[in-house]
Amino acid sequence: MRKRSHRVRAALAAVAAAVLGVAGCQGAGGGSPAAKGTKARAPRPPVWDTSPDSVAAVGDSITRGFDACTVLSDCPEASWATGSDAAVESLAVRLLGAAGAAERSWNYAVTGARMADLPGQMAQAVARRPELVTVMAGGNDACRTTASAMTPVADFRAGFEEAMRTLRSALPKTQVYVSSVPNLKRLWSEGRTNVLGKQVWKLGICPSMLADADDLTSAATLRRESVQQRVVEYNEVLKEVCAKDRRCRFDGGAVYDYRFGTDQLSHWDWFHPSKDGQARLAEIAYRKVTASRP
Repeated sequence: MRKRSHRVRAALAAVAAAVLGVAGCQGAGGGSPAAKGTKARAPRPPVWDTSPDSVAAVGDSITRGFDACTVLSDCPEASWATGSDAAVESLAVRLLGAAGAAERSWNYAVTGARMADLPGQMAQAVARRPELVTVMAGGNDACRTTASAMTPVADFRAGFEEAMRTLRSALPKTQVYVSSVPNLKRLWSEGRTNVLGKQVWKLGICPSMLADADDLTSAATLRRESVQQRVVEYNEVLKEVCAKDRRCRFDGGAVYDYRFGTDQLSHWDWFHPSKDGQARLAEIAYRKVTASRP
């Protein structure tokens, strides 16, 4: 019995020592010590930087501020992306301040540009080595002389993918904010209430959607619906291609969903954004770019 008691006491002492040893390790470091010869890993920085230090813009007439100041003319100072106009407070101004935007933002958008033109614009942007590139393109791919002349979806995808490759081959860490294509049918619905605007439309502004603006026959309705459907398909492409790049953010359809009213439309053509409309686009972009999560 005496030997058995001795063995029991010895076993209990060993268990107690083991328990105290584990507690001591946890108290000292809060966890198991790193293996000998290894270093503790530093936390990985977030992939998306909510405060990029420079901005380049590519795209079409909306990013050039077309018709925001005078009829049938670019007004880049009113651009939602890089403009200097205080009434707009562009994305660049919101991110960098007025002085910073003047020094470290660049606008390579071109009025009339389509997705096929984006790789060339992106190559220009790459030369500036921006920390953020904004993309708004696709409106002119849908706004053709006829609905049948719209850019095929496969070609649209190929153009956007090429533009992203152009960027990534030179700047793998540059961030990209991609705006959805606006709801062209909503712009037609709002703008057709203005007689002057409809006269300007006849000069050739988005004829696939805006031609014969007051024609409500089944054929005209079908034409507008086909244009609208193509815009939806373009936005799906933008979403899908962007999702494959960890430093790309699509706006989630925010621009497409925005309910532009007459105050947000140019009073020259009643189709492109006015300064007020440009300011709304800047607000959307800033909210998306600075969000902690997409």
